[in-house]
This record gives sequence, structure tokens and C-alpha cells, in this order.
Amino acid sequence: GLVLGGVVHLVSVLALPRIASQDAYARLVPITSVNAVTQLPTIAPDSTPLPFLDPAFAMAVCRYDLSNGPIKLTVPVSQSYTAVSFYTRNEVAYYAINDRSAGRKVIELDLMTSEQHGNLPEDEDVTAADRLIVESPTPTGLIVIRVLAPEPGMMTTARNALNAARCQAPQ
Repeated sequence: GLVLGGVVHLVSVLALPRIASQDAYARLVPITSVNAVTQLPTIAPDSTPLPFLDPAFAMAVCRYDLSNGPIKLTVPVSQSYTAVSFYTRNEVAYYAINDRSAGRKVIELDLMTSEQHGNLPEDEDVTAADRLIVESPTPTGLIVIRVLAPEPGMMTTARNALNAARCQAPQ
């Protein structure tokens, strides 16, 4: 009985993200654009686009689609704390970076599939020493940008930092 219960539990935990109809990606489709940064509304207990969001953070999402080519993500670093997380379409986290690990005033990177990365010209690697390239395991997914507002009065400043974030095809 315990073994059967363990197997059923394991199968349901692993299968649930794939069969859930209202996952994070599906909830964000109506309020976000593809390959563009969209700020999420202020987090309140009675109205939030996703469950369990921290009200101390201003948040934005880029719902990306790499089928037409790579995208460039540019996120200015805020005064307090800025974090960027990457998720596949099935909500599997595959990369994260914050302002401290970036070591710059702007988090800047190129997001592409491994095939697109393999198609880069060979001489491109010479100029890519300062260029951060992130490979997405899937052509679609989410980039979640979080900016900390250490005090409620600083939420406007955190939201303003998100206004300058860009997620678009490189020019």
C-alpha cells in the first residue's frame, strides 16, 4: 500500500504541471505581449495574476517566443535589488541572474535556442567576450523581472526601474 501510494504521489506531482490548464503561462497570456516587457499590476490579496507573489516586489514579465530569432533582454539595475529568472513554457526554471552577480548597472543578455547559438558566425565568439548568451531549452517561455521596494513608499521607484526594461529582437 505504501509503495503504491508513493508511486501515485510521484506520478501526480510530475504530471500535474503538464496537465494543469491554468498554469502561470496560461494566466499571463491575456495580460502580456510576446517579446515585450509587461508590468504586473500591484499585488493585493484579492487581486493578483499569480498566487504567492511577494508584495514587496514590483514585477514584470516578458513572454518570449524564439521561433523568429533570438531576443535581447536589457534590465536596468535598481537601487535596492533586481533579479531576473527564466522559465520554460512548462514552468521549469533554467537560469537566473541578479544585480550582484551581473556586476553592472544594466543586466544585458541575449536569449536564444541552442540551434540559434550554434548558427552564430564563428568570428562572433571573438566579440562575445563581454556578451552574455543564455540558451533556452524551449522556444517559448517566461522571463520574470523582480525589483525590490524595501519600503512601501519606494514602490514607485521600483516600478520606474521596470519601465526601462526591454525584451525584443536585436536591432
